[in-house]
Amino acid sequence: MKLPIIDTHCDLLSYLAKVPDARADHAEDIACALPLLQQGNVKMQVLAIYTDVFPGSMDIASIQGQKFKQLLEEFKEELCHANVEFLQRINEEDRISVVAAIENAAGLASEDAPIQAAVENLDVLIKETGRIAYISLTHHTENRFGGGNYTEGIGLKEDGKKLLDYMSGKKIAIDLSHTSDLLAEGILNHIDLEHLDIPVIASHSNFRGVWDHKRNLSDEFAQEIMQRGGIIGVNFLRAFLDNDRPKRILDHILYAFERGFGDQICFGADFFYTKDFPDKSRHPFYFPIVENASKYPSLLENLAEKLSKEQLEKLAYQNAQSFFLKTWA
Repeated sequence: MKLPIIDTHCDLLSYLAKVPDARADHAEDIACALPLLQQGNVKMQVLAIYTDVFPGSMDIASIQGQKFKQLLEEFKEELCHANVEFLQRINEEDRISVVAAIENAAGLASEDAPIQAAVENLDVLIKETGRIAYISLTHHTENRFGGGNYTEGIGLKEDGKKLLDYMSGKKIAIDLSHTSDLLAEGILNHIDLEHLDIPVIASHSNFRGVWDHKRNLSDEFAQEIMQRGGIIGVNFLRAFLDNDRPKRILDHILYAFERGFGDQICFGADFFYTKDFPDKSRHPFYFPIVENASKYPSLLENLAEKLSKEQLEKLAYQNAQSFFLKTWA
């Protein structure tokens, strides 16, 4: 089943920035390489600018911003900027549209940089990439903005509040995919208390009700995203689906429709460069059913017995399309 696909998260830019001789069309290296995206009929791909919490985080983010620009220049026949006009005619498009996002605000301001650096660097990245789709304040660990998903008892910090205040009205979503529960709660409370204009999403998260993992969303936070008109991108990583059940992704998707999140669920595959990953217990990172971006049509075929055509269209592209059209209008 070949529907247009919108995917809300991959780490192609990180691969291009850190791996010697990396190329976006090397399908043997990374599961979101351009030929695989084309085979999967991906029409819009969010490219995360990912950094860890370390002194060089701002430089790495800057390099990835440059890689985004170079990517569009090198593959101008295959790629274009994602925008409202493209989304409105997504069914007629041959190219893949791309948009940048920020995974871990440590890339905007390292731990010892002045907070003003965060807003200045955000403006630079917006100018360089054309648009930032969303920002996640943290990754797995704690930083100056708040607590990551593997931290306990660390919520939203003062610098996190300042960055949220600056984001308000800029058509950039806040991403809950890597927050601690306490940080997610703090973000939502601060948005409400200050009446901020910030959409809320989970760009690449599954459901804790299916697989009890700290990286997955509780139903409570999924409900918050639903009530705020956001989207939830189902993550393809084995560790966040179920370590041992190859078709568990189907259960996460069906769970979304069963629990009333049918207008939120989309794809957030989280494909990244895995060859240098030191923890061998994580290999293979992806089950064969979703091992690379070419698998979207066959995944939809697997779901066709359980979901209607209308539901499959929502999952494949319409939910994400509606969200970004509304956000970017």
